[in-house]
Amino acid sequence: MQTVLFVCTGNTCRSPMAEAIARDAIRRGRVDGLDPSGVLVVSAGIAASAGEPVARETLVALEHLGIDHDGESKPLTAPMVRKADLVLCMTAGHRAAVLDLIGHDPSIVSRVVTLDHEGDIADPIGMGQDTYDDLARELVDLIPARLRQLLAIGGSSR
Repeated sequence: MQTVLFVCTGNTCRSPMAEAIARDAIRRGRVDGLDPSGVLVVSAGIAASAGEPVARETLVALEHLGIDHDGESKPLTAPMVRKADLVLCMTAGHRAAVLDLIGHDPSIVSRVVTLDHEGDIADPIGMGQDTYDDLARELVDLIPARLRQLLAIGGSSR
């Protein structure tokens, strides 16, 4: 089973949205070669408190896409990172924090990348619903292609 871990700051906006969109894309066959039963998609936050609800705007944006999501925030831990085959960070700063958390372990560094290799995914917190909807559409386009690319290159089957 492959594990994909999405990371943001508080695990209430970007990473749970990405988690839900990735699960939906895999379930619908939008990520070639990935068997939904062989992939676990999770999310966590580098500064998250355990048990916080997902932002209402995130849930509404997902609902607009026909995607259900339920879950609570989870703080990122080193064991979560070590277990993941792929860690997709919303920003370069998140990637740096993840690498610090694992002590820059050379066996893991290559599996920790930014979701968008062209730049950071902006935090929508405090913005209006339109910003969340725009983010959701961006992630719908970005996630399947990025998963195909990264899992084909370096995904393991541990």
